Amino acid sequence: MRLLKWIIGGLAGLVLALALIGMLLPREVEVSRSTVIDAPPRAVFPHVNNLKATEAWSPWLGIDPNVQTTFGPIAEGVGARMEWASDHPNVGNGAMEVIESVENATVVSALDFGEMGLATARHVLLEQDGKTEITWSLEVDMGAGPVGRWMGLMMDGWVGADYERGLANLKTLVES
Repeated sequence: MRLLKWIIGGLAGLVLALALIGMLLPREVEVSRSTVIDAPPRAVFPHVNNLKATEAWSPWLGIDPNVQTTFGPIAEGVGARMEWASDHPNVGNGAMEVIESVENATVVSALDFGEMGLATARHVLLEQDGKTEITWSLEVDMGAGPVGRWMGLMMDGWVGADYERGLANLKTLVES
């Protein structure tokens, strides 16, 4: 009986320690990837500012050929909206709306993943000697609880490779 109490106490202590450490982890998480495209920003911008155009290079929409996408009445820029629905766990369901658009410079989108939460995606284009350095970032508030903050440690692993693949797709599309 004494051993059982010791095991239960040890497990309770471990859970408490993980919860306390979790509270010290960052609440805000950012995942960011960049590439250089051999084209000026004016050639890249339409591919990130028009949500319908993102279908050609999105790293997720190609995963599920049966994904259902719908677009709002505004085609590009602020107010452009896209919703998607998929049974594939790596695609899921969600909505994206452009909330800021600065021609040839920046596109910011609000993302809604339903029960999975909200996020902000940002595409920043910088001209470099006739080429474009594009940075694609995701900013997520992981919440006040320790479980969400522990999950935040895995965001780069979950999203980073997809961002790299998407930027590679975009680079190939624009440069071809």
